[in-house]
This record gives sequence, structure tokens and C-alpha cells, in this order.
Amino acid sequence: MGSSLLQSPAFSMAIFFAVCAFLCVFPEPALAKHARVTRHYKFNIKSQNVKRLCQTKSIVTVNGQFPGPRIIAREGDRLVIKVVNHVQHNLTLHWHGVRQLRSGWADGPAYITQCPIQTGQSYVYNFTITGQRGTLWWHAHISWLRATVYGPIVILPKRHVPYPFPQPFQEVPIIFGEWWKADTEAVISQALQTGSGPNVSDSYIINGLPGPLYNCSAKDTYKLKVKPGRTYLLRLINAALDSELFFSIANHTVTVVEADAVYIKPFKTQTVLITPGQTTNVLLRTKFKSPKATFVMAARPYVTGPAAFDNSTTTGLLEYETSSVKANKNKKKKKLPLLKPVLPKLNDTLFSMNYNKKIRSLANAKFPANVPKAVNKNFFFTVGLGVSTCSKNQTCQGPNNTRVVAAINNVTFVQPNTALLQAHFFNQSKGVYTTDFPANPPFKFNYTGTPPSNIAVSSGTKVVVLPFNTSVELVLQDTSIIGAESHPLHLHGFNFFVVGFGSGNFDPKNDPKKYNLVDPAERNTVGVPSGGWVAIRFLADNPGVWFMHCHLEVHTSWGLKMAWVVLDGKRRNQKLLPPPSDLPKC
Repeated sequence: MGSSLLQSPAFSMAIFFAVCAFLCVFPEPALAKHARVTRHYKFNIKSQNVKRLCQTKSIVTVNGQFPGPRIIAREGDRLVIKVVNHVQHNLTLHWHGVRQLRSGWADGPAYITQCPIQTGQSYVYNFTITGQRGTLWWHAHISWLRATVYGPIVILPKRHVPYPFPQPFQEVPIIFGEWWKADTEAVISQALQTGSGPNVSDSYIINGLPGPLYNCSAKDTYKLKVKPGRTYLLRLINAALDSELFFSIANHTVTVVEADAVYIKPFKTQTVLITPGQTTNVLLRTKFKSPKATFVMAARPYVTGPAAFDNSTTTGLLEYETSSVKANKNKKKKKLPLLKPVLPKLNDTLFSMNYNKKIRSLANAKFPANVPKAVNKNFFFTVGLGVSTCSKNQTCQGPNNTRVVAAINNVTFVQPNTALLQAHFFNQSKGVYTTDFPANPPFKFNYTGTPPSNIAVSSGTKVVVLPFNTSVELVLQDTSIIGAESHPLHLHGFNFFVVGFGSGNFDPKNDPKKYNLVDPAERNTVGVPSGGWVAIRFLADNPGVWFMHCHLEVHTSWGLKMAWVVLDGKRRNQKLLPPPSDLPKC
């Protein structure tokens, strides 16, 4: 009984609302304005039996909850999260979007900033949230364990600092995910063994629930109960492994006010597009009078690539509360009509382009857009697929015993056996990584046209080294090798500015003339357009080793990843802090 209560989204939501209400109404009453608070959490990694889609399976969870517990803090707070691993899988956790200024040891990607926490072991993630407020999230960062190990991070503004939009009546986290009937570790293991694409998910889920369009799932439907004439802040998170998603609520328009925990110029839309790794805050203004209807909220994939995909739709319900007197009178009446939203076509790239053009920073005195105007180093990275030859004792399903891989600048990343950050900090990089990651592709070709005849890739554990405070411009170019596809690229340790994007091949002479250097979107995860390019800028002001990878988990598994090594600055506060004593060993 206790474990089923823990898994209940309604129970988790009630706890979230209670804590949020407490923080908003009684925010650290005894403390001075803007005082930093240290918040302690304990995350027990444990197995839990969960029933979805007619069958029960054991999944990896935090504290037996699915989705996992919410972390709530204020800007400037310190978080101390003790993670104890009680399962058979080695594991790490990543605090997606948290800058981790000088605290790279707490970032979490396995074999990049730390060795995994082994079975029976623990590790304390200790970091401060500096200059950030909004919605972020946390998830496992090894293999495919993040399929069930994830949860929201809600960063409230400092005390007495209002939102730059109307104060919502209530705040609601909505996390999209994917559900497999099979063990996801077995799914990716089999795919890597055969060299082919992994089996797709069996359903999408909203706050852990698939909804009535799937078998045995009418009771497993997320319901958001609202009052008429109120404003709700929906904190949207895409925790799906491999799917960008469209999301819409029937007969309702939302106002987008934040992307990746950065306030933006508000804009109205009926559909939100969100890639894996991204977060989006929207304001939902409910209708003035309770309508005589229930409204479906639905999410389904935005599909651009050639691979198989889960062509299904997850749904929840938006239900208006009515007075108890009216409800009793209407008990015998027939059910309210169910209104469904109209979502864009699965491959609506035009919608994607137009939607992303609307995301712009506030760029005002309170919330400036500090876009690097001068650039010290330029990089041009192709991102896409390729093939590599399998070993003689491995039977792969590609032509001539090849398997599909993914690469940046034709390099597929080889995961090291020890953490890059340790090797860097202790000057022991020899045999762990090399510093020759290419700044440009090995040869030029028509990136979005007819692919070259040789699509084989090289491999290695290669990094780019940046001096402290280097101003970087990076153009990410999709390729049509095997098939053009949108790639949500996530950069750890930094926010970056999306100064330009477009279709086709990047034109280094003319495209930079159209850059937006005034109010570009500031993000931590950006979708490289299918058959197109995106240009980003960031200031390398955070010493450490920072992972950059596609947030489609299948592409990360196939090697679409690399790392940036940012050197220490000259001042004391520009240097990476030493590792904690409990840092896990490989």
C-alpha cells in the first residue's frame, strides 16, 4: 500500500503544491532577504514494480517514485543530494541545465565528470544554483537508465522577486516520457550488439501515465483539475529518450514565458514543440466560466529521421471544477463531451522553424542577453549518422558487417574507462583522451544533399581545449548521411545563445549577416534542424570538462558526443575546485 501511494502522481502533486505554497507564502521566514539556504535531499536508487500497459515490470527509481521526486529550491540556494545506489546497475545522476560553476564534480555524466556510483555505494552531489531560476530537471546519465530515473527541478526566484509575468494561481509540473514493456537496458544492449536501431517505445507518458488511447490504460490517465478564470503555470519537461514532441490542449491557447530556465518574450501558441532535454514554462489561462466539456491534452512525436518511431499519442485530461451543488444535480446526466486538440503533422518542419523563431530572450535591464559580440574561436561541427565496421567476432546487420553509428565531424566518441575530469584535473590525460578533436569536418561535401560514397567514420576519445573566457561560436550542421534528422544538442556547464538557424547548408559568407545578436534565445539544449544548421555562441567561463551530446539517447549510445575542456583562469575564483573525498572510483 505504501509503495503504491509513493508511485501515485496525485500524491506527488499534492506534496509539490504543498511545498511550493509553503515556499511562496512562508519563504525562509527567519532569514534576511536573498539569504542562501542549503537544502538537503536523499535519493535512494531502488527497484520498484510498476504496472503499465497491462503488465508489471521492475524499474529503477529514486525513492520508489515514478516519475522521481521534485527538487525545489530558490535561486542562490545550495543543494546537497546524497545518492545511495541499492540496484545492480552502476549509476550517475545529472542536474540538467544547472550551470555547475566550478563544481563540475557534481555534473554527473558517467565517465565524463565522474565514475559511476557502484552497487551499495553512495555519492553526495553538492552544488549551488547561481544566477538561474525556472524549470530544469534531473536524470540518470549512464546507458538508458534515464528511461525511468528522472524528475523536475523547480528553481523559484529569490525572495520578494516576482516573475516577469502574471503571478500564477498554481504551478504544475508536466513531464513527458516514454515507456517500454521490455527492459530498456536489454533494448539498447541488443541494438549495440546487432548494430541496428533499437526497438521503439510502446507508449508515451504524461507524468508517468500513458492515458486511455493505450491498452489497459484508462485508469492510468493524468488529470489536471482547474478552476475557471485562473492562471496556471505549466512546467513542461521532455524526458522522453528518443522523441521530440508536440503538445496541445484542446480549445486552449497557452503563453510561452520561459525556455530552458530562461525567461523569454511571451508569445501565444496552441501547440508547444519540445525536444528531449528541453523545458518550457507556459501560462494557461482557464476559461472564465466552467465549460460543459472535458478537454484532452495530447502529446505525439515530431518525426524527421528515417528510423522507426513510436507512432502513438499520449493523452491526459483537463477538467474544470464545478460547485458541489451543481455536481450533485448533474450526477445522473450523461458524461461531458470530450474535446480533442488538433496537432501538427508528424513531420511538420515548417512549424518547427516558425515556433523556434518566436523564442527570444527578454534582453532587458533586469534580464540582459549577454551575447558574445566578438568571437575568439570558430568551430563548424557536422552532426549525423554513419557506419563503422564491426569486429570479426560480432555479426552486424549492416552491409559488409557494418553497424550504424553517430558522429560529430566524422568522429564517433569512444567512452573512456576513467572519468575525463579526473584525468584532466590530475594531469593524467595520457591514454585517456587526446586534445585533437577537429574544429571542422575532415572534408567538405554537400552536407544536406547527396551523401559521399564513403560514409565510414573514425573513432576516438577526443576533446577540444579552450582557454578560460574564450568566446566561442559553434555552427552545428545536420547531414543527410543515411537520412537528415533533427538533433537536440545539449551542452553541459553552460547556457548558449542561438544566434541563427536555417535550412540547407550553412553559408559562412551570408548567414552570419542575419544573426540575431540582440535578443537571441538562451538555452542549454537546441534542436539542430533536420537538413539544416544552427549557430550558437557561448563564453567558456566555467573551468572543467563539459559534455556535449545529442539528447536522443540512441544517438548518444551510437557516439554523437564530445567534450570541451575549459582551462582554469588566473584568479582564484576562476579555478575548478578539487574533487570531493567521496568521488566514486572506477
